[in-house]
Amino acid sequence: MIAVSRGPCDLGVLQQAPAAPVPCARAARTRTLAATVLGSSLAFIDGSVVNVALPAIQRDLGAGAAATQWVMNAYLVALGALVLVGGAGADRFGRRRVFVAGVIVFTAASILCGLAPATSALVGTRALQGAGAALLVPASLALLGATFEEGERARAIGMWAGYGALAMAVGPVLGGFLADQVSWRAIFYLNVPLAVAAAWLALRGAPDSRSARPPGLDWLGAGLAAAGLASLTWGLTAAAELGFRSPTVAAALLGGAVAAVAFVVAEARVRSPMLPLGLFRSRAFTGANLVTLLLYFALSGVLFFLPFELIRGRGYSATAAGAALLPLPAVMGLLSRPVGALADRYGTGLPLTVGPVVAALGFLLLAVPPHGSSYWLSLLPPLLVLALGMTITVAPLTTAVMGAVGSDYAGTASGVNNAVARVAGVFAIAVLGLAFIAVYDGAVRAAVGGPDAGGRLPPELLDALSGTPLPAGALGEAGRAALFAALQAVALTAAGCAAISGLIAWRTIGDGRR
Repeated sequence: MIAVSRGPCDLGVLQQAPAAPVPCARAARTRTLAATVLGSSLAFIDGSVVNVALPAIQRDLGAGAAATQWVMNAYLVALGALVLVGGAGADRFGRRRVFVAGVIVFTAASILCGLAPATSALVGTRALQGAGAALLVPASLALLGATFEEGERARAIGMWAGYGALAMAVGPVLGGFLADQVSWRAIFYLNVPLAVAAAWLALRGAPDSRSARPPGLDWLGAGLAAAGLASLTWGLTAAAELGFRSPTVAAALLGGAVAAVAFVVAEARVRSPMLPLGLFRSRAFTGANLVTLLLYFALSGVLFFLPFELIRGRGYSATAAGAALLPLPAVMGLLSRPVGALADRYGTGLPLTVGPVVAALGFLLLAVPPHGSSYWLSLLPPLLVLALGMTITVAPLTTAVMGAVGSDYAGTASGVNNAVARVAGVFAIAVLGLAFIAVYDGAVRAAVGGPDAGGRLPPELLDALSGTPLPAGALGEAGRAALFAALQAVALTAAGCAAISGLIAWRTIGDGRR
């Protein structure tokens, strides 16, 4: 563990009764909020920035479709598998200590990502980034839960979500600019100043609280989770090229399924599981996590594939693609705080039912053909509707998860919910990637009359996730139509998942009060 100095209210927090956080000085609460916003923004911004830069990374490193997906998957697999250990570690060793350790690991990995000479090295360092994020993300929210009293907690979470969304709004635009004007490598160096500020604020003022009954660290569960996620994801990604009849793909999927079953069995038997199955006895907790799984599956899939359609299909630069997505985090940043306050006052059930349905409408609008319309008519309205739906949902969803368990398990509950969101992202890229590539290939073959004599499509249209701009003329038009058809399939699937998540919230969460 990292040796850190004691903050101004550490002693009171460490000696507190588990269910009643001791009030800290206003300055300490402000520094805690600022540190958690900056720290969690490292993880959130990184995903959105890399999405915009993926075509440039693919073009520069010569990565194929599967390798391009793994630039994101490696990060999400490590984050999804280890975030539960991060949450338990925050409860056991101290939330501030684990938060600062996560910031350091994440920043070192970011520098290595910027120096990566090949795709394999980039995938490996992205996995290390995911491990760092698995420490800092649950610890950041657990710090808020331990620092702010129950009456102020929802408002603080709303501010955390809102300011984080504003930071996310700047990230893709700046990242796209750097990818266009400097290099995609420069986007990883954006993390360094944010990390320095987050660590300094945390060390100066955040309380180093911990659970009165700290859990153990479940390395067996973490290993099984990582093995299962990686194996299932690799199998689904490889199936796009090799097919499900491939013995290698079948073995990977079977191995992943076995590891997943073994994980559940282990969690039911080990002394200190990283995923306490008893938490799911709470109907509200289970419902909130199902909503998270479906909604973030939908959102992650759309946000991964949309930049490819914008850059390769509509001719956007990386900067323009980042700016095009700006309404999503901007609206969330402006409205998350008041929505969080309303959820604290009236309960979370209604917004968690309405929000996903509004988001589903936004996904449906993304599937409407643009017919050559401008950004203001074809893309902005769907993004605004989607942003409104996510804004209505996110802060109440976090509040529902944290409110469904005691404060002793704040870090664990945060870890579970973050794990669910990241696992949803992993499977979204893998599963929706199959649909995206299949629809694209089918549309291209239909448009150009089938493959050439060598059994291959024209080189300009060969790869659905290529970073190379489509050419002018008939081939380019065929590629652009195929890309939109592929995105349309992803958006329609996302709309269905979002609508189902709203139904689940309505049936399980009720008024959202314990």
